[in-house]
Amino acid sequence: MWDAFKNWIFDVIQFFYNFCGDWGLAIIIVTVIFRLLISPLMHKQTKSSFQMQKVQPLMQEIQRKYADDPQRQQEEMQKLYAEAKFNPLAGCLPMLLQMPIFMALFQVLSEMGGRTQGSAYEFYNLVPSLVMRPSEAIAQGFGTFVPYLVLMIVFAGATFLPMVLMQMGNKDNPQRKQTLIMSGVMSVFMLWISWGSPAGVLLFWGASSLIGVAQQQISMRIMKKKDAEAEEAIEVKPIEVEVTRKPKKKRPSKKR
Repeated sequence: MWDAFKNWIFDVIQFFYNFCGDWGLAIIIVTVIFRLLISPLMHKQTKSSFQMQKVQPLMQEIQRKYADDPQRQQEEMQKLYAEAKFNPLAGCLPMLLQMPIFMALFQVLSEMGGRTQGSAYEFYNLVPSLVMRPSEAIAQGFGTFVPYLVLMIVFAGATFLPMVLMQMGNKDNPQRKQTLIMSGVMSVFMLWISWGSPAGVLLFWGASSLIGVAQQQISMRIMKKKDAEAEEAIEVKPIEVEVTRKPKKKRPSKKR
């Protein structure tokens, strides 16, 4: 089953390679198609995070009010999540969907030399070999290593950039500093992972993360615009007052 999935991943990449003539561009095309397919999930994730920002003060109030009653605190949190339509697991789903492709692509690129003989697996003149790892490229000199270093930085930084951008716009969150520190630590961990990963994997994940950032920003603009229009409609809408008028009595006519 897993081998069949890997073969399917390779066949899809090879199809676009035959179409465009470049392995790196073929990986980017596959990444764009994949991101378009999961764009509804990405929008839902961003909407959930946006709703969480809006109810953050209420969450803090619940934590303070029921600090000595964890069970009641959990119940109130669940009610708040339901009212705000916030799902804590929604943010993990897009990343979980990418993991099988990430693992399959990692193994496919590791085995690429045996799949098609004589191919350079380059990304135009930018990356000499997409099957080479940064740990291998540095042995060939710093000039060869530079494009792999760029892929490592994009791979590590773009992975947690959506989280950082979300926190930058949420200055009132007391956990903002801890979240930013955690993002920095995890980015360093991703650098360590990228050190032994084929360049094609770094290209896929980096491109996917950058597209995800763009999707997040578009969704945020849409939701902020809707909120602004809703607030404006509330302010402009005139107050309607129902007035019940008494029927006028018919004046008696004067006798002549």
